[in-house]
Amino acid sequence: MSAFLCCLSLFSLLPLAAQQPRVANAKLETRSASAGLEKEFRALAGSLEGPAWIGYAVPAIAGRHQMCCCSAQPVKLESSGDLTVLFRVQQKSVGTIRILSRDCEFDAGGLPLHWLTEVRPAESLALLSSFVNDRLADSAITAIALHAGPAADQVLERFVAAGQPEAIRKKTAFWLGAARGKRGYELLRQMLRDDPSERVRDKVVFALSVSKEPEALDAMLQAARNDKSSHVRGQALFWLGQKAGQKAAAIQDAIENDPDTDVKKRAVFALSQLRKDEGVPLLIQVARSNRNPAVRKQAIFWLGQSKDLRALDFFEEILLRRKP
Repeated sequence: MSAFLCCLSLFSLLPLAAQQPRVANAKLETRSASAGLEKEFRALAGSLEGPAWIGYAVPAIAGRHQMCCCSAQPVKLESSGDLTVLFRVQQKSVGTIRILSRDCEFDAGGLPLHWLTEVRPAESLALLSSFVNDRLADSAITAIALHAGPAADQVLERFVAAGQPEAIRKKTAFWLGAARGKRGYELLRQMLRDDPSERVRDKVVFALSVSKEPEALDAMLQAARNDKSSHVRGQALFWLGQKAGQKAAAIQDAIENDPDTDVKKRAVFALSQLRKDEGVPLLIQVARSNRNPAVRKQAIFWLGQSKDLRALDFFEEILLRRKP
């Protein structure tokens, strides 16, 4: 997942281009899907005698979604703003879904490529949704999340409903945070409140940590303080710590007030992830005065890992105090 995000680059949302895809080593055939994407796609897939690709382009969300920068070709900072969706069909069924930026040049390996034009985004969302409850769920949800427009938000909202499998809710949660902006944040906040699974809420906290919405930090803070699961509270503290000092007060509050020692220890680790100017004094304070010996021990451990001169002074103070 992180490798995928590293290959994202800036582009603006522009009208859908009419040109053919930038493809090499392919037997290209173009046909219209104006009569309906689902009908055209299913009929075409059912008629293929050997392996082939079926693809089309739709408008993509604005933002950092240039998905061919890991190749040798130059990275375009101003891209078409379209999303290419590719399906590999073999034995009349889809085995692979690939998502690329429209500007990416790709190699079809000598297979036929059936390129569909006049694809309506709503029909693309419906087609991709049909693959969400099988082994292609990850790719299908990713493609849906990268579609432009509120209709994609509505589709994703269905996939985080309580009746959906946990795996689907967790995957969707990530993309709500990574790609869907304000509406994505609102749905994640609702999931924190309503989803019965601590495994799902764990992923929701991570999704909030990658969200660009400023309110996401406050939602993480609420999870760190109030989630009924000690595991989720601990994960919220961990990701707060990874965000370089933001909401340090929540971490200190957990060290002092959370009833679970494991959560307290996670909070101490979160302090160790802050900037040294902020984290080391707080670790010394915990090591010096916290009532829980396991928490004091954890603080001393992370002070030792800091290699900070203030930690050395603290250790010297303790050792000298213990001398007979």
